Amino acid sequence: MKALSIVLARFLAEKRLALALGFLLAALTALAGIVLLSLSGWFITATALAGLTAATAYAFDVFVPSAGIRFLALFRTAARYGERVVSHDATLSVLAGMRETLFRAFATAGMSRALALRPARLLFRLTLDVDALDGLYLRLLVPAGVALASALFAMLCLAFIDGGTALAAGLFLIAAGFGLATWAAFRAEKPARLRAAALEALRGRVIDLVSGATDLLMTGRVAACRQAIAAAERRLHETDDRLNRIETLAGFGLAALAPVLGGGLLVALALLVERGVIGAPGAAFALLLALAAAEPFIGLKRGAVEAGRILAAARRIAPRLAETAVERAPAPPPQGVAVRLEDVSARHPGAARPALAGLSLTIAPGEVVALTGPSGAGKSTLLALLAGEIEAEHGRVEALPSTLLTQRAELFADTLAGNLRLADPDASEAALWAALDAAGLAETARALPQGLETWLGEGGSGLSGGERRRLSLARLLLRRHPLLLLDEPTEALDAETARDILARLAAARAGRTILIATHTMRDAVFADRIVHLGCGRMINDFSRMDAGFASVAARLRDC
Repeated sequence: MKALSIVLARFLAEKRLALALGFLLAALTALAGIVLLSLSGWFITATALAGLTAATAYAFDVFVPSAGIRFLALFRTAARYGERVVSHDATLSVLAGMRETLFRAFATAGMSRALALRPARLLFRLTLDVDALDGLYLRLLVPAGVALASALFAMLCLAFIDGGTALAAGLFLIAAGFGLATWAAFRAEKPARLRAAALEALRGRVIDLVSGATDLLMTGRVAACRQAIAAAERRLHETDDRLNRIETLAGFGLAALAPVLGGGLLVALALLVERGVIGAPGAAFALLLALAAAEPFIGLKRGAVEAGRILAAARRIAPRLAETAVERAPAPPPQGVAVRLEDVSARHPGAARPALAGLSLTIAPGEVVALTGPSGAGKSTLLALLAGEIEAEHGRVEALPSTLLTQRAELFADTLAGNLRLADPDASEAALWAALDAAGLAETARALPQGLETWLGEGGSGLSGGERRRLSLARLLLRRHPLLLLDEPTEALDAETARDILARLAAARAGRTILIATHTMRDAVFADRIVHLGCGRMINDFSRMDAGFASVAARLRDC
């Protein structure tokens, strides 16, 4: 319930007045419908009885009731329209704010690194989980409140006829209606939770099949992946079937409230008519009033079945809504130092041994340092530590504000300018062209039909591998941070393109400090200093003037 309270507090904090107005309009719509049906029944019955004799026919006023019926019909239509507009607009606005909050939380360095391993989870949280929360207000709170208001209104109106009958009818509606809804919610809680898990698994596996089709085909895993998708789809079908059965039973029970209540009330009203307490028109009014009051309880069906899904989504999302997204960053170093590590150890979540152990390193401003060593030596971990993506388990980390260029160029389905402005949203067009020129991509961009407004596909499709790397470099240069962290910046590029990118990086560095994690000689010889790592520890540290510099560089891959 704590998760639901956090989500509900978010609703009330952002759109309290709009949500209250939406509920008020929904309640007025239901009450207008109840009065419309009961007044129409009274009017028809009274008109029929008045027509039995000429004297009563002339004396009967048909204008006031008929005007009231027309007013109620128009009012109900207008209230329904207003309720739909207000409540849905408020709900969608709150959900949009939730998505922004979640995205900011997921975009922090540590969280984004974890979610990069399971991107389908991020997609599920931002789409289906947030979408499920619209049911908290629209399918749970509003229908329940309207049903309760209808029952209380019917009880109040019937109390003017007979107190005992009013109390019995009202308590029956409330107890039976909410009892059936509660039963359905408890029965549907587990299937709804399993359905959410099956749907997440299905979507994730389909995404894996589509995005990794080439790798799966090369490793002969396409058939296994298709079987996993089919298994997830079967589980989804099974949970859908269980939920449909529960919804059908709940719908049948809630729909039976009206005839059961009507049958009992008909007997009570017949006794009251026989005793002369009310007349036939009053009995028709009371009967139709109770039947109309039972109708809003049918709206509890869908919310009760979706309660488990809403609760599961709230439990997954609420912790992120309650937290403030905070970027982790190393402490600032003293004057004249760009990076300083003192006896630092770092471990990846779930790892059996530390990726860095007892590492000490000092880098001066303006230095270009190449980090070398075999795979698993701790090069990427060191860059992630300096970027704030992971925290040190032990020791002290101090570094200037930094920008990290990972091995994978993270480009999006957006314009060329849109991808660049991820680094600086306020960058002018001239600044964008300057960054592209520094990265050697300006000529290619000018040749495109729409220049900076040219749309790129997902992952930067439409550009070659080298052009995507140049675009990533241009985005890196747009950042004004004094420390650049490059993880295999020229990997998978041809020698000519790699040399050109390194030359342009050297020309555009403007005194910045650069750390390059690399396996290649061409990246290492670009540096002023080589730091060789092994098993998370420093093995060697050579400047360009040391004899060991050439020896370490010579052992690297010459491509």
